Amino acid sequence: MSIADTLRAEAAKRILIKDGPYGTGIQARKLGADDYCAGLDLVKDQKGNNDLLNITQPQVIRSICESFADAGAEILATNTFNANRISQGDYGAEDLAAEMNWASARIMREVADRYTAKDGKPRWVAGALGPTNKTLSLSPNVNDPAFREVDFDTVKDVYREQIDALIEGGVDFILIETIFDTLNAKAAIMATLEAEQALGRELPLMISMTLTDLSGRNLSGHTVEAFWASVRHARPVTIGLNCSFGAAQLRPHLAALSTLADTLIMAYPNAGLPNELGEYDEAAEETAAQVREWLDAGLVNIVGGCCGTTPAHIAAIAEATRGREPRKVPAAPRQTLLAGLEPMVIAA
Repeated sequence: MSIADTLRAEAAKRILIKDGPYGTGIQARKLGADDYCAGLDLVKDQKGNNDLLNITQPQVIRSICESFADAGAEILATNTFNANRISQGDYGAEDLAAEMNWASARIMREVADRYTAKDGKPRWVAGALGPTNKTLSLSPNVNDPAFREVDFDTVKDVYREQIDALIEGGVDFILIETIFDTLNAKAAIMATLEAEQALGRELPLMISMTLTDLSGRNLSGHTVEAFWASVRHARPVTIGLNCSFGAAQLRPHLAALSTLADTLIMAYPNAGLPNELGEYDEAAEETAAQVREWLDAGLVNIVGGCCGTTPAHIAAIAEATRGREPRKVPAAPRQTLLAGLEPMVIAA
């Protein structure tokens, strides 16, 4: 049985638990600039470069990963949200991008295998690809709408380098997450499919969109239904939403996606909305209560946490899912589904 089939089989039995964010855990440790750099000869200040810690402070990343596993997480995502050449260019650390991915994948793989060996419960490692800090769909120059800072092939190649290192490190899935630009996601999908072909075996995809406002669109303007139409060809093992808002605000958009997508739904909300200082105040029990409303409506197969959530949040969510029925994956509708910014359905 393939890794993807194993995940589907387990998801048919129960709601699975994804981990939470590494940024929140790292911030709580209040590391200094020297902790980030740890002797590496880098010109720019590395404070805030959380992906570099995979190399310089692996024990910190391992500790956070273990705390999520202890809280009940079964899907452990790598700490590689910005571990790509484009994002690392801000720190002058682009030549370390591949090593960051490999190192994080090795840490998560070791933790997943060790915990599975202890209790026999399957765990999976998802190699996380963030959106980068560039957009293919929109111009950053209001006076030149046609201008782009990067092109499609460059973004695809950047993702391919990241994916190859994650595979070498031992990930089970590629998780394209926090997607604000659908075209960036398509570059990541193409890079994954090319890596899969070179690998000669299945490389399952997880895809997660982020909304930029309560109307339910991402930054490139796609609704969740149109986004699904744009990426369904990649046959992802999971599709879903993360970041943006808390569970309450995501619910209507998750409901729309849940009725449409003929694959597993994975969602991981923020701990509510940030306060005026950009911090998250929503308690674990409150987040779990809102997730219970998802469960009551049968919206999800996999649930975890994003910005502001902690191991306590993941533990509370895991407890909320205990004994609950997972969402039933609907059969694929016999229709043609196309997308611009809105979906277009041509019935059979």
